Amino acid sequence: MPPPSPAHGLSASPKPPSKNPKSPSSDSPFLPPPAMPIDLADDLQSLSFGSQTVSSVSTTSGSSSSSSSTCESLKPSPIASGADPCLEAIRRIANPDGSIAISDLRFIQRLGSGDIGSVYLAEVRGNGGVVVAAKVMDKKELIGRNKSARAKTEKEILEMLDHPFLPKLYGCAENERVTSLLTEFCPGGDLHVLRQRQPGKRFDEHAVRFYAAEVVVALEYIHMLGVIYRDLKPENVLVRSDGHIMLTDFDLSLKADFGCSPAAQLIRSHQPTLPSSSPHHPKDRAATTASTAANTNCILPNCIVPGVSCFQPNRSRVKKTNRRGGPSGGLVFVAEPIDLRSMSFVGTHEYLAPEIVSGEGHGSSVDWWTLGVLIFELLYGATPFKGSDNELTLANIVARALEFPKETMVSAPARDLMAGLLVKDPANRLGSTLGATAIKRHPFFSGVNWALLRCAAPPHVPPPFSPTCRDLSDDSCPGTPVEYF
Repeated sequence: MPPPSPAHGLSASPKPPSKNPKSPSSDSPFLPPPAMPIDLADDLQSLSFGSQTVSSVSTTSGSSSSSSSTCESLKPSPIASGADPCLEAIRRIANPDGSIAISDLRFIQRLGSGDIGSVYLAEVRGNGGVVVAAKVMDKKELIGRNKSARAKTEKEILEMLDHPFLPKLYGCAENERVTSLLTEFCPGGDLHVLRQRQPGKRFDEHAVRFYAAEVVVALEYIHMLGVIYRDLKPENVLVRSDGHIMLTDFDLSLKADFGCSPAAQLIRSHQPTLPSSSPHHPKDRAATTASTAANTNCILPNCIVPGVSCFQPNRSRVKKTNRRGGPSGGLVFVAEPIDLRSMSFVGTHEYLAPEIVSGEGHGSSVDWWTLGVLIFELLYGATPFKGSDNELTLANIVARALEFPKETMVSAPARDLMAGLLVKDPANRLGSTLGATAIKRHPFFSGVNWALLRCAAPPHVPPPFSPTCRDLSDDSCPGTPVEYF
C-alpha cells in the first residue's frame, strides 16, 4: 500500500489506477505485491525458526489500556471450541504453556502487503494441510513510521471478535524484531478480485444483496462492541471457503476505551407522513426507510445482548395511534457508538466520507457511507466520486451530487438505498440514528432472512484449496486463485 499523500499529510491510502496493486494478470493468477521497505518475504528465511515461539491470544479483551504487546496463552473461544480445524491444529502442536514454535509453521506464499505489514499463507505442519493467514509486521518499521498504536489496536480488536463474518485470532508470534497475527485464511480472495471476473466487471443485484447483507451484520456487531471500522472496501471483504464473507484489516479502526462501549437502547421508530407527490429529501428518505415496516427478522449476537430477543410484531394486531394521530412506530434495538468521535484523516480516498475529508470529526456513520460506496462499486464497477486524481476525488466527495450511470440498469430500491447511505450530512444519513436496524429494513433487502444469513446459498463458492506449493524460498510456487489484502 503506498505511503500517505504528502499533499494532504494523510494517513489515508491513495488507490492506484488499477484499483488493486495485487490484481492478477491473465497469465498468472497470483502476482506478489510490492515489498515493504524491509522485504519480510525474504527476511522470513533468516528467522531463527527453532528458537522463536508463537503464543495464542485470549479471546476476550477489549481494554485499550493494555501496554504489553506480549501474546497471552491460548484461550479458545467457547463458541468455536472443538469446531475449528485451525484451532484444533494449533492446540495439537502447542506446548503445555500454550506456546508453539514458528518452526511448526511452513510459510508458503506472500498473499499481500498493507500499510503496516505483509500477509503470508502458512501451513501448520503435520496437520493434514491446515493453513492460516499470518500478518507479519516489523517492529522497527512500526516505530519508525509511528504505526505501533495501529498494530496494537488491531490485535485488541481481533481479540474481541467472535462472529461468523469476522476473523478469529488463532494466535500471535513475536520476537525482538517482528510480530505477527494468525487468522483464518480465505481461499476465495476478495470482492475486488471477484468483481473483476464478473461479466462487465459488475455483480448482479442478487449477489450484491447477499454480500451487502453480511457486511451490514458484521458492521452491526462491531458497532455494538464500540468499534468503528473505517476501512470498508472490496479489498477488505474476503470470501471464505464456503462462499460467505469475512471483513479483514482492522488497523485503521477506532476502538472505544474499555468500559465505554455503547449501551443497548430501545428506540421508538416513527414514520413521518410525506406527500406522495413530492420527491424524498435525503433527510426524509433516511427517516422513511428507517421506519418502514419490518418484513424480516433481525439478528442479534447473544453474547453481547443475551437478554434481548428479536421478534417481528404480529401484523394482524391493530396499530395504536399516537397523540398526533399517526401510527406509532415499534421499538427497535440500537447499539451504535454514537459518542465515539475522531478527527483522524484515515481511509482509502475513494471511500472517505465527507466529514472525514472536511475534517469536522466523524463517528460510526462513516461506516454506512462506505457501505453505500461499496454497494455502488459492486453494482456499477466504479466508485461514485472518483476523479482524475486524489485531489479531485476528495473535492467530488464533498461537493458533487450523487449520480447513477444510465448505461447500467439498477433497480429503484438499490438506487434509493445508495442515495440514503451517500447523504453528505452524517446526521441525515441512513443508519446514523437507528444504525443497522434502519438499513436492514430498507426495501432493497426485502426477503432477506437476517437470522439465517449463514444458511443462504452464496452466489460464488471458491474451488477447494490445497497448500501444495513449496516453501517461500522456492520461486516455483504454482499460481493459485488467491489474491487479496
